[in-house]
Amino acid sequence: MLRKVLVANRGEIAVRIIRAAQD
Repeated sequence: MLRKVLVANRGEIAVRIIRAAQD
């Protein structure tokens, strides 16, 4: 479960960074 949570967190962070970069 921890690994899944970590992967999900990384995905969210990556998406936020990408969105911020696009803005």
